[in-house]
Amino acid sequence: MIPSFTTSAITASTPGRICLFGEHQDYLGLPVIAAAISRRIQVRAQRVSSRGFRLNLPDIKKDVNIPFDGLQLPYPDIRDYFRSAVNVLLREGFQFSAGIEGDVHGNIPINSGTSSSSALLVTWLNVLTQLADEPRQLAQEQVAELAYVAEVLEFGEPGGMMDHYSTAVGDVIYLESTPTISLRKFHPKLGTFVLGDSQEPKDTIGILKRVKFGMLDIISRLNTVNPTFSLHHSPLTEATEFKDILSKDEYILLKGNLANRDILREALAVLDTPSGTTDQIDHVRFGKLLTEHQNNLRDAQRISTPKINRMIDAALTAGALGGKINGSGGGGCMFAYAPENPELVAEAIEREGGKAYVITVDRGTMISK
Repeated sequence: MIPSFTTSAITASTPGRICLFGEHQDYLGLPVIAAAISRRIQVRAQRVSSRGFRLNLPDIKKDVNIPFDGLQLPYPDIRDYFRSAVNVLLREGFQFSAGIEGDVHGNIPINSGTSSSSALLVTWLNVLTQLADEPRQLAQEQVAELAYVAEVLEFGEPGGMMDHYSTAVGDVIYLESTPTISLRKFHPKLGTFVLGDSQEPKDTIGILKRVKFGMLDIISRLNTVNPTFSLHHSPLTEATEFKDILSKDEYILLKGNLANRDILREALAVLDTPSGTTDQIDHVRFGKLLTEHQNNLRDAQRISTPKINRMIDAALTAGALGGKINGSGGGGCMFAYAPENPELVAEAIEREGGKAYVITVDRGTMISK
């Protein structure tokens, strides 16, 4: 028998994110700093008597219709996050004796490195937990953990946890995943950013495999020569010890990872002003650190593209204090830090063929009834 339920709709929404510092670092056990942005995905849904999950996605002209008999759902397509979210929650003890219908809307650029898929998954998990037979309000961190399981572990993907925690928790986060998950949320007094979508398609999985497994192979080989070498603790100057046993590209990649680790540490000190104080961050230094990070991502990890390089250069010329590619790279978005005259920076980015959005740091995932 289907239990009694209210037909009142609920609305859940989740922001996209930019990675301020730490691209291609979290899956190596190094920390990241990320920020939620003021572009979001929203799902409005309600329980209905007929079982199954039905969603309308008019923004991409797609419908989702998932029959459901109470058992774990099969995956007809790889990376089916609507189904994996249900399966993960079933294993957590949630049950769905009624159906769920809803609509999905959003303004996060898709397939561009701003975590639209993670934001959608976090939103869908929030909807499911609220419309289950026995609703439970989960903490934002719990939703992030479940989203990581549903998106990464469920399909054996090579990604990290940054997307799920930054979109679920919101604001600015500092995330460590090794040796255990350690999350700090803070509120630096940041100004406006300009997000620039290059509209170039991305090969996220391919780049992750090349950069991630290439670096893991380098570390394994270095540890046979020097067992004390560590990405966490070894200074950048120690890289010269391995110059003769690595190829030129491998040596550059190693130095780039160590340099980005140090840039993140300095950025954390710049951003982490005491809560409740009137201390202002050093906006100029913050912007320069973003650009230094970009230089490594362009030259060492080789994840930037000529078009994105031109968009960043145009943004800096127009007055931005710094800028970098965002996400796994190979296309997608860049962003520039422009606390003054962001509209001029946006115009410069669009003159280089990008699509620009003025954004600010935003709150995490939310539910309303």
